[in-house]
Amino acid sequence: MKKIAGIALTTMVGLGLLSTAAMADVAKGQKLYQKKYKKACGVSGAKMAGSHTQDEWEEMKDEGKLLDYLNGKCGGQVSPDHVEHLYDFFYEYGSDSGNVPSC
Repeated sequence: MKKIAGIALTTMVGLGLLSTAAMADVAKGQKLYQKKYKKACGVSGAKMAGSHTQDEWEEMKDEGKLLDYLNGKCGGQVSPDHVEHLYDFFYEYGSDSGNVPSC
């Protein structure tokens, strides 16, 4: 019984760590944009996110063009490590989402 409980606990902890590391975050993307990219990009987060629909943001990400697009808009300043968080932020507040960020 202890062996089964140990395996179950190990599996739960492992899955919890993997899912947390793999998840991007809208709030983190918003903060990153405000702190690191707003000045370089020259527009507010709301304007940047609203410049495309959710489908357009998703298409750029799926085709692997999002980093190149952001670097083109922001003077090559965007870190590849931040793309997932920025994507979540832009997708959440895309022009057709009906959501408006507080930045």
